[in-house]
Amino acid sequence: MRLATFTAGNGEELGVVTGDNDIISITRAAPHLALDMIDLISHWGERRDNVTEIANAREHVLPLSGVRLLAPVPRPGKIFAIGLNYADHIEESGMDTPEHQVWFTKAVTSVNAPYDPVQIPKVTQFVDYEVELVAIIGRGGKHINKEDAPAHIFGYCVGNDVTERMWQHRTQQWSLGKSFDTHAPFGPWITTSDEIEDIHALNIASSVNGESRQNSNTKHLVFNVWEQIEHLSQAMTLEPGDVIFTGTPGGIGAAMDPRQFLKKGDVVRCEIEKLGVIEATFENEE
Repeated sequence: MRLATFTAGNGEELGVVTGDNDIISITRAAPHLALDMIDLISHWGERRDNVTEIANAREHVLPLSGVRLLAPVPRPGKIFAIGLNYADHIEESGMDTPEHQVWFTKAVTSVNAPYDPVQIPKVTQFVDYEVELVAIIGRGGKHINKEDAPAHIFGYCVGNDVTERMWQHRTQQWSLGKSFDTHAPFGPWITTSDEIEDIHALNIASSVNGESRQNSNTKHLVFNVWEQIEHLSQAMTLEPGDVIFTGTPGGIGAAMDPRQFLKKGDVVRCEIEKLGVIEATFENEE
């Protein structure tokens, strides 16, 4: 199932994406079923059948072209992202393969809709792209074993871990350089985990203005998704709707010769097999 948060001019709604062109409004079909995506995820076990019935009834159908898709979880409780997690990206960064997982946070105010413009901040011009598989936590918990991790993931999205390189590297802490407003677009919807046979066998790619930049497969993750969930949950309780960016492959602009940072008007497209496409035009911050 593909679940989205969207607006058609009357506030946020939840929807089920059907086919390539339609979205069915859960909110209009059952106004009291869920307050938002986190509420729906939190009670998915008891509400999944309701959503399936709504999808099958095919009432309240809207054309995808007539709605604005928002980030599937517009205000997650936590956003965590792992660095240096594809071998080719580690090599191009001139760093050693980390012995331990390298984690940083992205501020929840960095969340952006999957097709909305992304800002190039006033304070710098060193903005880069990073296509990433994004995992959405379903069943929360702490001290989750990697063998049990799949049962704790609700679904997956396409993400762009937009990064301001100067702010990232001028200190040893990356969070500020990763947390500028609009620098965490993800979506276009959540594909529930039962729809994906093997999350570690999906092609992942990005392009800038139609030029291919990143092209890899999730089988090349250094620490796979299950290991990531196990590691994070040793430190903190994971909760429904938490967002996990799982790492980017090689091909970033900062590693090119000469380096290629994003400028006004550039269009970045990120896509992952079976999960969809997000795309953003980069604009100067007003």
